[in-house]
Amino acid sequence: MEFSHYSVMLEESIAGLNIRPDGIYVDGTAGGAGHSCQIAKRLTTGKLFALDKDPDAVSIAQKRLAPYPQAAVIQADFKDLCWQLKERGITGVDGVLLDLGVSSYQLDTAERGFSYHQDAPLDMRMSKVGPSAQDLVNTYSVEELTRIIREFGEEKYAFSIARQIEKARAKAPITTTGQLAEIIRESMPYSARREKNPAKKTFQAIRIAVNGELDSLSQVLDQAFDFLNPGGRFAVITFHSLEDRMVKQKFADFARGCICPPDFPVCVCGRKPRGKLVNRKPITPSEQELEQNRRSRSAKLRIVEKNRE
Repeated sequence: MEFSHYSVMLEESIAGLNIRPDGIYVDGTAGGAGHSCQIAKRLTTGKLFALDKDPDAVSIAQKRLAPYPQAAVIQADFKDLCWQLKERGITGVDGVLLDLGVSSYQLDTAERGFSYHQDAPLDMRMSKVGPSAQDLVNTYSVEELTRIIREFGEEKYAFSIARQIEKARAKAPITTTGQLAEIIRESMPYSARREKNPAKKTFQAIRIAVNGELDSLSQVLDQAFDFLNPGGRFAVITFHSLEDRMVKQKFADFARGCICPPDFPVCVCGRKPRGKLVNRKPITPSEQELEQNRRSRSAKLRIVEKNRE
């Protein structure tokens, strides 16, 4: 299957980076290289580093960015972007873009094991290495499964689903997406089973846990902002509330000045804002984009700019 990935809010995110032809930029989630190509074509003496931990994404990004000598592709988790760039002699960048979540290619390629719509080996590893979703559902305790499904999937039937997983795996290992989707469906009351995608939240939760997505995001937010040159911008596209909440709070913290109690007559903390929010409220997809790609309906784009002083 061809690596296809719709570049969510492409125009908005590229505009938000405020790209300079001589600047240094990072696309930490290269995917199908849609955003990367748009950044690269705006550079003259500048440089683009496109990262992805999925080897399939790296392969296609290398092909699609081949016409742009100003672009370099690196197979790495975006949480390591500062280290990867320092290894290449880069000490600061003018923009960082993260398009979080799972790509259309990953969802639509059955053997990758991300989708509950097709029966395939239960995998979900973006990097194709390390413990898989199959390892997780067959070895984690009911308590840990409940925590993952409740916290990462915001699924109210988390405990019931975890118990059903435990009962099913006691008879035989759970090895396919179809098996897991059916177990989830049977764990829910009849009213919930009638929902369009009853397995959606649990599959999301397991995918997040398998790939350490929230841990990676937590690690990169401070590191990437610190790595920005004065006036540089950090843009993040999120797809669910946990990601967006983390980005919103961190960006607000970058833009926050005095933290003295409100009853203090004068500031004694001396804290000054390190950045400013480019958009106070998140940017969301246009109606035209939603018509073209329904998967973008939950996307939110937030951008922060590092202060020059």
